[in-house]
Amino acid sequence: MIFNDLVDAIGHTPAVRLRAAPTDVTVVAKLELQNLFAMKDRVARQVIREARENGVLAPGAPIIESSSGTMALGLALAGHALGHPVHIVTDPRIDAITLAKLKALGCSVHVVEGMTSNGWQSARLERLAALRAEYPGAFWPRQYSNPQNPLAYAALAGELVADLGRIDVLVGAVGSGGSLCGTARALRRALKAAGHDGPLRVIGVDAVGSVLFGQPDQPGRKQSGIGNSLIPGNLDYAHIDEIHWLNDREAFVATRDLARDEGIFAGNSSGSVYQVLKHLAATVAPGTRVVGIFPDRGDRYVDSIYDDGYWQQAGLAELPLRTEPLEVSYGTEVSSWARAEVPSTPRKRLVFVESNTTGTGMLALARARDLGLAPVLLTSRPSRYPGIGEADCEIIRCDTNSADTLAAALRAHFAPDEVAGITTTSEFYLEAAASLAASLGLPGNPPAAVGACRRKSATRRLLADAGLPQPVSMPVTRVAEVPGAVAATGLPCVVKPASDSASTGVLLCTSVEQAQEHAAKLLAITHNVREQAVPPEVLVEELVQGPEFSVETIFVDAALHLVGITRKSVSPPPSFVELRHAFPASLDEAESREIEQVVRAAIQAIGLRHGACHTELRLTAAGPTIIEINARLAGGMIPELIRLAGGPDLLTQQLRAAAGMAVELPRGALTPTGVAFITSSAEGRLASLDGVESARQSAGVAEVQIARRPGDPVRPATDAYDRIGYIIASGDSVSQLDQSLDSALDSITVRLAND
Repeated sequence: MIFNDLVDAIGHTPAVRLRAAPTDVTVVAKLELQNLFAMKDRVARQVIREARENGVLAPGAPIIESSSGTMALGLALAGHALGHPVHIVTDPRIDAITLAKLKALGCSVHVVEGMTSNGWQSARLERLAALRAEYPGAFWPRQYSNPQNPLAYAALAGELVADLGRIDVLVGAVGSGGSLCGTARALRRALKAAGHDGPLRVIGVDAVGSVLFGQPDQPGRKQSGIGNSLIPGNLDYAHIDEIHWLNDREAFVATRDLARDEGIFAGNSSGSVYQVLKHLAATVAPGTRVVGIFPDRGDRYVDSIYDDGYWQQAGLAELPLRTEPLEVSYGTEVSSWARAEVPSTPRKRLVFVESNTTGTGMLALARARDLGLAPVLLTSRPSRYPGIGEADCEIIRCDTNSADTLAAALRAHFAPDEVAGITTTSEFYLEAAASLAASLGLPGNPPAAVGACRRKSATRRLLADAGLPQPVSMPVTRVAEVPGAVAATGLPCVVKPASDSASTGVLLCTSVEQAQEHAAKLLAITHNVREQAVPPEVLVEELVQGPEFSVETIFVDAALHLVGITRKSVSPPPSFVELRHAFPASLDEAESREIEQVVRAAIQAIGLRHGACHTELRLTAAGPTIIEINARLAGGMIPELIRLAGGPDLLTQQLRAAAGMAVELPRGALTPTGVAFITSSAEGRLASLDGVESARQSAGVAEVQIARRPGDPVRPATDAYDRIGYIIASGDSVSQLDQSLDSALDSITVRLAND
């Protein structure tokens, strides 16, 4: 077969029967070492292609990775073929053959000079970080946690089924976890699709002294490409049934046996797999079909595995040598060949239907991993998310505005029991996530309740039916209806979309003519920023006077818990952009109690009963008046304020709720904490933001973040998207907090290019 280039030629490796097996048992070696460099050529191709398709890797942008082995070579191969300069960070332990290959392929190889606080690995990561700062826009593949690593082996699974049909046992070495877990998951699905419904037993092979399967770390182990001193994100124990450990001597002996008995000159990962294959060949039932993955060839090991002098120098003969595995209970410390059943601890998926485009969205993906969940992002356009390249989530591209397509995408990628929950951090996809969760029987709010929150006229009807305080509100679908609506609400009035977010389109109107003009503008909008059709409806509402607050609540064991009340400050008319928040709000006990009672009744009236709720209200002379209810976390950095103030991490708790995990709400004293948003007083292109470092040094300031770059367009804030950045501070009192925020804001000057 002729391929267009070397990237297309990756894979298609031979499957060879081993002579060591008896005639009534089929034992096959999948020779992944027959790739141009090794098995990780598949990973490099997958990671780079996906990064390009997702917009994470721009054409011609550099690729930077820390590696001393076959991943470096795979990246060099695929990166060079696809037009990307490749930088490899390594250490002096790299073998001469790999180093020569990398340089011959045109890689820039950066060898760190010495270990740092956590050994060679930390030294390499520090150098990698420096290179990334030197090369903005460079792509870091992150082989140990990138979900594209295991996904790369779907093609390998397909090749195995095409070559062998039924497979009963799969054996593979475990290092990052990507190859064996990815192959096992894809192979089970491929076998089922091909009509082979028998169980597949998956056996992993690890090194003595590796922590991957409940053993203590022994950093001095000699095996390469197998074992680990940390638990990588791509290791999913649910896909592995049994584990074998071999010490260095046993692995090296088996590798030499593989060359002598089968004519396969390989590395120790392949040798270790071969040792287990021989054991299985002698012990499994007649008719069993066993496949072992041989990942690496032996040329890198001529000075170690195949060198008698190295054996003597390393003292390998002093290690025990078993010819059969010792069966032990999982967790028993071993020093030589042993086997154990692996407890089933599946890592379930938490599926995100799109995300918001702020740092909170990417942070939620990372928090999901911290909870032991595997985050999956369903998105129509990954490139809209800054930071998605470092989010360590599986990305599935599909039309997220189609309920049928969303459901089909999940069915195509996951079995029902693989998904723990469905969620989103985007206002625009709350209803889609709720509907998808309900269709799968997963935790979530009733879709009708979420829909009522999204369409504000429905919120108004439900609150009115419950007799709860809210503004006079009149829905209109034609401009001709505006005068009658204004007559009911009075002037000035608020004209706003029936469904949108971030104060978009909300305007204070002082005349009927202005209200008609703005309503006409809103009714002309047929789709929102996420290309979703919007209802042809506008609300004309009474202007409610009084300070504004938001109330954060979350359901715990079906009971609604009040997390706290936030004071909100908005821009002066005619827009209503949130410019400052302070948590907790300074309210007396009676005011707090009255607000809580109204909010509880409002949430009950809407029908929400799961996860976090964000309710906005104004405190009028007559008491609290509900402005809107949202079936989500607050925006505007409020969850972060609550966390920094000493309250619960609401983002993590919302994810726990979505995944059906227990919600945890610690209680303690709260420190007043607030955020102030940076805005421009005029329209133009940003030239610079002066005084940012001075603001960071202001008393009480914890964080200053800037979301705009020089050259970006800016304007006075008419909605939340116009905010340039934010300052977070804390103080012993709310008044001291406000002083800190004022001082930091005064330090910053927004300079426009046309100044």
